Amino acid sequence: THHSIDVQWGNHDILWMGAASGSLACIATAMRISLRYGNVELLREGYGIDTSALVTLALEVYGDDPATMFRPSSDTLVEKEILLIARMHKALAVIEAKLSADVVKRRPEFNMTDRMLLDGLNLEAGTVTIAGKKWELNDKHFPTLDKADPFALSEEEKIVMQRLRSSFLSSEKLQKHVRFLFEKGSMYLCYNGNLLFHGCIPMNSDSSFQQFSFDGKVRSGKKLLDWFEHTVRLGHFSKHVAEKEFGCDMMWFLWCGRDSPLFGKSHMATFERYFISDKESHIEQRNSYFQFRDSVDCCSRILEEFDLSPEYGRIVNGHVPVKVKKGENPIKASGKLLVIDGGFAKAYQRETGIAGYTLISSSHDLVLAAHKPFESTKKAIEEEIDVIPERFVVERRMEVIRIRETDVGRELLLQIDNLKTLIEAFKQGFVRV
Repeated sequence: THHSIDVQWGNHDILWMGAASGSLACIATAMRISLRYGNVELLREGYGIDTSALVTLALEVYGDDPATMFRPSSDTLVEKEILLIARMHKALAVIEAKLSADVVKRRPEFNMTDRMLLDGLNLEAGTVTIAGKKWELNDKHFPTLDKADPFALSEEEKIVMQRLRSSFLSSEKLQKHVRFLFEKGSMYLCYNGNLLFHGCIPMNSDSSFQQFSFDGKVRSGKKLLDWFEHTVRLGHFSKHVAEKEFGCDMMWFLWCGRDSPLFGKSHMATFERYFISDKESHIEQRNSYFQFRDSVDCCSRILEEFDLSPEYGRIVNGHVPVKVKKGENPIKASGKLLVIDGGFAKAYQRETGIAGYTLISSSHDLVLAAHKPFESTKKAIEEEIDVIPERFVVERRMEVIRIRETDVGRELLLQIDNLKTLIEAFKQGFVRV
């Protein structure tokens, strides 16, 4: 109901948007992440997701599996609940690996065949081969894997995904929330001379804009993000089967695809983190954008790409939490770029040391407020903890910004000019009452 609100889609937003649009790969991933944090009640009670088939699969197929690497992060669950969720979690991780391979096979233009990993498993030797290198597995129990066709879902897994897809598509509250993201959201926003986006503007190692080839056309920079947004909307709203399927696959690509503007890395090492203990296999290479975003020249070129002033415009960025406790500064490129991801999600607060940022723009100044982690009202009162955010002035404006200099003001001035033209036309008799 707020009069002015917008959302710049992030990789987790696009994942749930894809899941609510019917993408099986997105559904499996969204479910896996929810179980990772023990959010079973959110799924069942909040969105009415039917997990009964998944529970059956966990009990009947993974019933003897300790699923050690899949125990959820939760302080409220008892051991019996933790073990069941861990087995459900593992079952979904395997399903996700299979469904992701389906998308990769269907879309060779994604250039992600190196992420089809299940055919590299050697369970007898306890290894997996990834990009020509063998890694030792920490878990060799894959009861639903068909050696002849490792990417095929078992009959039980098919039932699980059919039930989940039906639940996602019929969940009134989930569809309402995702519709809100489509109505109020976008890949980026230009507002009052500023550019807001979540992840990155993909760049090459020489700081030029990275080109992507889809549907026979090559795009980069602003045109690339505009095309992604158009395609994503077709994935949710189109009645044309091929358009909808392509849009859904593109939402999955934006979630985890190579150098996707919402993900910004070479690959997502989900499988490696679960099944390989050697942390060298967990490394994900960041897009070159993150190397150059501290450069004033680079930020200026990005602003120009989006038809904004390189002198007065600013970039407001998210995605990568700023590790404040390690001395990282959210203000980059001499103030041309502000990273306002400070770990709003509780899971990140141990890494960042804070609980997120709020960027406040007024007619007089630009202020960054850093919020402290908040556990409870009781603790704040008893320990007399100060919950007032720490504020940093990014810019003290020499001249007050007036309404006429804002996007809303320019729209109002245009309406005034139109009304004056209409009045003049009425006076001269060109418009009759």
